[in-house]
Amino acid sequence: MKIAIVCYPTFGGSGVVATELGISLANRGHEVHFVTYRQPVRLELLNNNIYFHEVHVPEYPLFHYQPYELALSSKLVDTIKLYNIDLLHVHYAIPHAYAGYMAKKMLEEEGIYVPMVTTLHGTDITLVGKHPFYKPAVTFSINQSDVVTSVSESLKQGTLDTFDIQKEIVVIPNFIDKNKYKTSFKDCQRSTMAKDGERIVTHISNFRKVKRIPDVIKVFYKIQEQLPSKLIMVGEGPEKEGAERLCEELGIGNRVIFLGNSNEIDKILCFSDLFLLPSQTESFGLAALEAMINKVPVISSNTGGIPEVNIQGVTGFLSDIGNIDEMASNAIHILKDDETLEKFKRSAVEEAEKFDILKVLPLYEDVYERAYKSRLKNV
Repeated sequence: MKIAIVCYPTFGGSGVVATELGISLANRGHEVHFVTYRQPVRLELLNNNIYFHEVHVPEYPLFHYQPYELALSSKLVDTIKLYNIDLLHVHYAIPHAYAGYMAKKMLEEEGIYVPMVTTLHGTDITLVGKHPFYKPAVTFSINQSDVVTSVSESLKQGTLDTFDIQKEIVVIPNFIDKNKYKTSFKDCQRSTMAKDGERIVTHISNFRKVKRIPDVIKVFYKIQEQLPSKLIMVGEGPEKEGAERLCEELGIGNRVIFLGNSNEIDKILCFSDLFLLPSQTESFGLAALEAMINKVPVISSNTGGIPEVNIQGVTGFLSDIGNIDEMASNAIHILKDDETLEKFKRSAVEEAEKFDILKVLPLYEDVYERAYKSRLKNV
């Protein structure tokens, strides 16, 4: 099948999932075309079944904001016609499903029918979509999709509660490719980050307010009071500068390492003992899953889809949003001795393997087949 994938090409979870999905589809013989404004960060190498089409937005003085949706829909029309695309898979309701719908209507004028699968990832529903200004567009885009999927049961229910949705929403969880996390090196270079006997705690995100970065720092502050430890902060975003200041105010600046964005997440998680994810909301919790497949237990909030990934008392612990004391206490419980830590590490990877892409990919292929059959009815 020839599939066009539209996604954000960034470090965020939706872009990672869309890119990894496309790569895996290509490895199974599908022809995959990524259509976005920049080559996705995880799309390091193109192969015979993977293509990248860059969306250029011409600058025009009349527009205060450049019309990306128009440029994207036009690029989709050209790509679908030139490569005889069978199916369009867009990640995010707006602007991608909205642009995809416009491309579909333009193509139908020429007698070309291409089904569209829309995957909801979270921000398009939980933040942007709830705004009264965007809500009609989000509702329309979802209902005009041929098939709709969401990455968690929590997100599905939140969508149905918030919007007047007439479509069935199929839950297909996010995933990891466990084979990519089988490291061959024995030395994880812990010595570059911490001294012998120190525990290593990690947080990875886009440093937005929803990630509750100050809570990460405060939880770690309580951990390091009880156990020798270091905190590794991976990512960039608007909350980073405030986090650096907070570390200095608490007197732990020398115990926290800010690494910025990184394409070597597996190497960082290799020498990590614990992962902190105290988010205000998470539609799924992909960062937690990536930690778990690297044998890193998780301390998290109990919001959104996280409880579908991080199992209480098994792969880590969940607490109410903002309950810093309980999060720190649970963290210390996991880290206090090697035997307890090793038990949680084993459970974390065992649970993560349930989300291996080889188990999830057929679910997407089934959805594609259903959408493709809807196309045949129109041809």
